[in-house]
Amino acid sequence: MNMLGIVQGLLTGSGYATMTWQQLVMLIISFVLMYLAIVKQFEPLLLLPISFGIFMSNLPNSGTFFYFYDPSEVQHWYESGILGVMYMGVKSSFFPCMMFLAVGAMTDFGPLIANPISLLLGAAAQLGIYCAFMVANASGLFTPQQAAAIGIIGGADGPTAIYVANHLAPELVAPIAVAAYSYMALIPLIQPPIMNLLTTDKERRIKMKQLRKVSKTEKIIFPILVACLVSLLLPDVAPLLCMLMLGNLFRECGVVERLSDVAQNALCNICTIFLGLSVGATARGALFLRPQTLAIIFLGLFAFCFSTVGGLLLGKLLCVLTHGKINPLIGSAGVSAVPMAARVSQTVGSKSDRTNFLLMHAMGPNVAGVIGSAVAAGFFLTFFG
Repeated sequence: MNMLGIVQGLLTGSGYATMTWQQLVMLIISFVLMYLAIVKQFEPLLLLPISFGIFMSNLPNSGTFFYFYDPSEVQHWYESGILGVMYMGVKSSFFPCMMFLAVGAMTDFGPLIANPISLLLGAAAQLGIYCAFMVANASGLFTPQQAAAIGIIGGADGPTAIYVANHLAPELVAPIAVAAYSYMALIPLIQPPIMNLLTTDKERRIKMKQLRKVSKTEKIIFPILVACLVSLLLPDVAPLLCMLMLGNLFRECGVVERLSDVAQNALCNICTIFLGLSVGATARGALFLRPQTLAIIFLGLFAFCFSTVGGLLLGKLLCVLTHGKINPLIGSAGVSAVPMAARVSQTVGSKSDRTNFLLMHAMGPNVAGVIGSAVAAGFFLTFFG
């Protein structure tokens, strides 16, 4: 037995010998994201699966992901690698819809119903979607369909971004999904500087009066009414929005506690693992480190920042119109990352005044943002689909 030949063959066929510079860069990026998730605790439930998916997908010769990049490499779907099988749930929009079912079951629309003005803040926080769309479309690098899919990143809503990309620009699902979920996870890092820049200390100290109690009947009627009105107006977004409202109906009706519990816990956790891993797996070095992809990452950040700005500016305007009854910080929660954006509003407000509790007030624009991003998605799907 030629031991030297065996060792030489082992080294030649190992990942160390075949690793490209793109794979090395992506592995480093995955380690940075793991650090942010574990040490800095930037939304670890999202960021840790995504970062590990990036890590697995960029391991040379690992065979974890074939299908999306080269279907000719496999004859059957079950040969596409473990991450390739998971990715089919993203490609078919199954995971995004199931994630919306889980989000709906965990969402309390009470603050929005109690303070309908939150709808305006949620709508204003979609500003980044349209700004990014116009910039991407004007750049000449993207088609109108691709520009629309990129713009949705500004809503800070991963499932909606994936859903729109699947329908309008399937070739861009990978960078759009990674950008959307990464920025969602990094909300505690991105939003506070913008919030401090656009608001004064006096504004951040504003205390809002307690919200009225919302009846059970109102909470039951609301998801049915929204699903009906929006789905009839924008049928293309009905699968996503109806799953959101069905999950909320499970929560509020009071007769299907087991279904509500499964949606809030087991289903949400399973979908988070599968969606995070498969989204991260799409960030393969050879395709991800391209000028077009880097432009999408930049435009996604641009969209997200402008969405935050839109919510804050309307919040400042409403503060003036109501003679100081609305804290502008809750406007930044109008992006649809529930409940992360609302928690950031609370955190920034409490730094100016520890006795200021904005969380429930911020939840109104926050859940309004979920509906707002879905409406924006339906608008783009209707005109560009």
